[in-house]
Amino acid sequence: MKRLSLAVFASVFLLTGCSSGGISTANQNAFVSGDGVAIYVKSQDRKPAPLISGATLQNGNLTLGTGKVIVLNIWASWCAPCRAEAPLLSDFALSYKSKGVEFAGILTRDSVSSALEFVKRFKLNYPTFTDDAILAKFRNSLVPNAIPTTLIIDSHGYVAARVSGEVTVALLTELINKVLKDPPHA
Repeated sequence: MKRLSLAVFASVFLLTGCSSGGISTANQNAFVSGDGVAIYVKSQDRKPAPLISGATLQNGNLTLGTGKVIVLNIWASWCAPCRAEAPLLSDFALSYKSKGVEFAGILTRDSVSSALEFVKRFKLNYPTFTDDAILAKFRNSLVPNAIPTTLIIDSHGYVAARVSGEVTVALLTELINKVLKDPPHA
């Protein structure tokens, strides 16, 4: 029984730990430890994203719609890789806005007061949802499996990519540009 408990603890730790990369193409859901590895899903193999709606830290209630590529970052203020990637995500949110890309965050396992300080410190310029129950809605597609995780949803509302761990300039540029050029979901 002690061995089983230790194995369960280790599994939970791997699924929820902070993480600090390359791209693999997947036709199905796969577990990726939070090491910056990205999964890109071919357009014909994508699963619909759930409705992303709820209270945000900055803007009251919000519902993200289709018609734009959405970059959704799952973060917590205590997570070192989240702090490292925050300036990059803010810069990308500004530079990709004119290309029809919308950025949003989902706060997880954190307090609102700590999150507000994080937003202020790193000048996040996109909304952050405060209800991490939204994450469970991704169970039929690419599941957010680490903190941080970044999901990219195509303009037709299908989950196109996931980065489990800290994003980099090169990786995020490649994934967003690839999703922007993708043909419509088949």
